[in-house]
Amino acid sequence: MSVVIIAILVVVVILLFLGVHVIPQQHAYVVERLGRFHGVLQPGLRVTIPFVDRIRYRHLLKEIPLDVPSQICITRDNTQLQVDGIIYFQVTDPKLASYGTSDYILAITQLAQTTLRSVIGKMELDRTFEERDSINAAVVSALDEAAVNWGVKVLRYEIKDLTPPKEILQAMQRQITAERDKRARIAESEGRMQEQINLAHGAREAAINESEGNRQSAINESEGKRQADINRAQGEAEAVRLMAQATAEALMLVGKAISSPGGTEAVNLKVAEQYVAAFSNVAQTNNTLILPSNMADMGGLIAAAMNVIKQTRQN
Repeated sequence: MSVVIIAILVVVVILLFLGVHVIPQQHAYVVERLGRFHGVLQPGLRVTIPFVDRIRYRHLLKEIPLDVPSQICITRDNTQLQVDGIIYFQVTDPKLASYGTSDYILAITQLAQTTLRSVIGKMELDRTFEERDSINAAVVSALDEAAVNWGVKVLRYEIKDLTPPKEILQAMQRQITAERDKRARIAESEGRMQEQINLAHGAREAAINESEGNRQSAINESEGKRQADINRAQGEAEAVRLMAQATAEALMLVGKAISSPGGTEAVNLKVAEQYVAAFSNVAQTNNTLILPSNMADMGGLIAAAMNVIKQTRQN
């Protein structure tokens, strides 16, 4: 009796072991019952019927990176190019991933390679290096469209490396070197040209400044000369005015002296003295002069001069 109980307990333990499952997070188990699809076990504690239900497929629902094997692609200009890449995909439908294709990983890999050969075959070699984003987008679009029936979502595709033949690499290196030398020569020639332009501009500015300085100097010199002439003319006019004023004042003083008592006798004496002095100077020089006939008649001359003075005073 105890043996039977022990046997029953062993059977129960075995059934529990076979029928109870713990599904990890981000995993999905596909269950078949008697050979047909029955359901998908979600994460957590799940129970199946031993010997009736069978876990046929186990899928990881995380994002999975898949390395695409390297392959040789022919570009539009008939250049061989070795390309390898990587795919990032995720299982979205465990049922389709189990029954939609026999091996969705192989299907994705093969489709990625064929699509990549097709896209690169439409481009020239130089464009393949410049348009990696376009190539990646084209591969993802083709894979995502086909992977819908496989229960898989292709998230992105990245080209890891593009390797042209060794001869092409050497030619590209020579081309890059020549292009850099060309840019250096262009930059150097532009620098020299700019230097000549700056020198010419500086010389022109210097000539303009010198011409402007000469013009300003000439203007200043002419202004100074004009001002000097004005000052000289004003000085001469002032001298004439002062001399006339002094003469007028002297004549007024003489007139007042003549009008005062004894003024006439003083004038007679002054005129006589000047007459004698002038006559003595004439006698001492060898110059030939024309003199009046009554030169010796001093009294007559003085009387004539006094008559003029009297008439002037009376007027």
